[in-house]
Amino acid sequence: MAASRKRLALHWWILIAMIAGVLAGLAVVGIAGESGAEFVATWIKPIGTIFLNLLRMIAVPLVLFSLVAGVASLNDTSKLSRIGGKTIGLYLATTAIAIAIGLVLVNVIRPGSRLEPETREAMRSSLVERFGAQATAKVSAANAVDIGQQIVDIVPQNPFAALAQTEMLQIVFFALLLGIGLTRLGQKGAHVASVFETLSDAIIEMVHLIMRIAPLGVFALLCSVVADLGKDSSQLGDLLAALLVYMLTVVAGLAAHLVLVYSVLLKFVAKVPFRSFLRALAPAQLLAFSSSSSAATLPLTIDCVEKNVGVHEEVSSFVLPLGATINMDGTGLYQGVAAVFIATIYGIPLTFGDQLMIVITASLASIGTAAVPGVGLVMLTIVLQQIHVPAEGIALILGVDRPLDMARTVLNVTGDATVATVVAASEGSLDRDALTSGGDTATGSE
Repeated sequence: MAASRKRLALHWWILIAMIAGVLAGLAVVGIAGESGAEFVATWIKPIGTIFLNLLRMIAVPLVLFSLVAGVASLNDTSKLSRIGGKTIGLYLATTAIAIAIGLVLVNVIRPGSRLEPETREAMRSSLVERFGAQATAKVSAANAVDIGQQIVDIVPQNPFAALAQTEMLQIVFFALLLGIGLTRLGQKGAHVASVFETLSDAIIEMVHLIMRIAPLGVFALLCSVVADLGKDSSQLGDLLAALLVYMLTVVAGLAAHLVLVYSVLLKFVAKVPFRSFLRALAPAQLLAFSSSSSAATLPLTIDCVEKNVGVHEEVSSFVLPLGATINMDGTGLYQGVAAVFIATIYGIPLTFGDQLMIVITASLASIGTAAVPGVGLVMLTIVLQQIHVPAEGIALILGVDRPLDMARTVLNVTGDATVATVVAASEGSLDRDALTSGGDTATGSE
């Protein structure tokens, strides 16, 4: 009987930790107020920070090692071109569709349109006063962004500097070229490629070790987020009441994209059961929600996609690191909804041309969006500037951005895994028994 018992899978432990973290954060702030929030920030938040640092520590080496090994293992530049074309095409298409879904929903629901002009003005004044300093910082950061220069900067002057500064697009570019170079060396290159493959496997083993403390890290992350949001509960309540429709519109858009796009791709293109796919990816999705960082989640995403979904390493090692860098469906959708919402509050009508510009700009901006918490707001200011809406308007949504950031990161990670599965299925590199075998390597069950 004891032998038939199974340990509780990691995604259940993470889910329990998430609920416990939320309840603990509410309880501490409810009992001790601001001093309770300070206690959480001083003694509990560092645990979550350490956990995230452990994941970020291995993210850059994993991207480098896995991409070089994956490209070199193809042994055929034409196959690399084929897989690369499918991957980039799917990423761009799904991002554009996500933004379009967000725009359709926000134009149908029209959050903020029913407010009286005086109420809109009062809302703008109070929120800009409260979050104006943060908004100004985001606008300044956005003014320093040049999309054209970002394209030029994809080619690193110094790959070692790119590694040190975590410039993911540059790392991806260098890793692709190095992998191609090893392929062209033939047998000599194969020996070096095997070293990169071994290093990639070693990083995955490190993931397994780090994920042993995942529930504790997730508890600390959620507890600190809730405690920080709850420091000013009365104003937070007013803010959530005013922005509730906006938040629901974003969440509805994320859910619609998940069901209408990803499930269709998986069921009809990859021929993979959608529910089984979500169950297999659950640990990575829960970690994405807790961390708000697809880069920090990347090691676990790769592990889940390879071990639980059955995507072969030659595909996952190329598609997933690239996706964590350029594929931001959730971020793009949110930017579309947020841009129209802010324009509505300011009373600025948007033409069809303006909304088409949102699709184009948000799609391009998502490619350069770093996979870390909150950076989507910087890209949003670029979108706002393109449609001549005051960029300072991001102050209207700053108060509720963190929970939405958590939700859209889940969609970003799910999109990466979906494209990897679709590409693998088209290349005959998908082990379909993995989803039905009940294996749970990534979740740590035995």
